[in-house]
Amino acid sequence: MTYKQIKWMILLIPTITVALWEYVRHQFLLPYISMNLGNWLTPVLVYLVSITLLTKLFRMLERIQKELQHERSAKVTLEARENLARELHDGIAQSLFLLSVKAEKLNSDNTSEQHLQNVLSLRKTIHEVNRYVRQAITNLRLEQEEISMVKTNDSSLINQIHFMARDIRTPMEIKWELNDQQLDDKEKIELLACVRETLMNMDKHAAATAGSIFAVGTGTHTWKVVIKDNGKGFTGDPFVKKNKFGLQIMKERCKEMGWMLNISQQEEHTIIEICKEVYK
Repeated sequence: MTYKQIKWMILLIPTITVALWEYVRHQFLLPYISMNLGNWLTPVLVYLVSITLLTKLFRMLERIQKELQHERSAKVTLEARENLARELHDGIAQSLFLLSVKAEKLNSDNTSEQHLQNVLSLRKTIHEVNRYVRQAITNLRLEQEEISMVKTNDSSLINQIHFMARDIRTPMEIKWELNDQQLDDKEKIELLACVRETLMNMDKHAAATAGSIFAVGTGTHTWKVVIKDNGKGFTGDPFVKKNKFGLQIMKERCKEMGWMLNISQQEEHTIIEICKEVYK
C-alpha cells in the first residue's frame, strides 16, 4: 500500500464507519436501541474500528516515513562521497602527479649519486601516496555501487561476492553459508568493502594460484568470514608496515563495527578472518 493510499484510508475509515453505523441504526436497530444509547455507541464503535484498523495503518505510515528518511540519508551520504572523490581527483591526485613530474626533472638535471638517491626516494613516496589517493577515489565510488546493490532486493551477498571474485585473476572457491538476514545494510556494505580490499590485495601482491572464501553464520546475529590464498604471504605484522593503507583501513572498519580481524599464515596459506562474535 502506498503512502498516499494510507493517508486516504486514515481519512475515510472513520467517516465510512459512522455513515454505515447511522444507516444500520436508523434502518434496522431503532426498535431495539434508543436514540440516546445509539448516540453513546457511535464514538465507542469509531474507537474500536480505529484501534483495530487505523493502528495498523499508522504503523505502516511510520515504517514508510522511516524508509524515506533512510533513503534521504543514504542519498546525502552518496553525494558527499562523490564530492569527496571529485575533490581528491581534481586536487590532491593532480598535485601529486605534478610533483612526480618535477622529481623526474630533478633526476635528469643532476648526476650526484646522493642526489639521485634522494630524488628516487621522493619519487617513490609520491607514487605511493598517489596510488593511495587513487585507491581511495576508487573505494569511494565502489562503495557507492555497493550501497546501491545492497538496496536492490534481487542482489544478495553471495551474488556480489561472486561478482568481485570474477574481477581478479586468482581462481576462487566460494562457499557462502551466511544468510543476508543476519546482517543489516551497514554491515553488508562494510563487509563487502573488506572482502573487496582482501581480493584486490590478493590479486596485486600475493601472486596466488588459488584462493577460497568461506562464510558461515555462527548464531542469529553472529558470523565468520574466512578468506584464504596460497600466495607468497607476509613477514612480521602486516598492519604496522609502511604503505599498507588498504589493510589499515580494513582494520579500522572492523574496529568501528566491533568485528574481529585476524591475519595469519598456516601451511603456506595466508588466512584472513573477519568475525562478529557478540551481538550488540
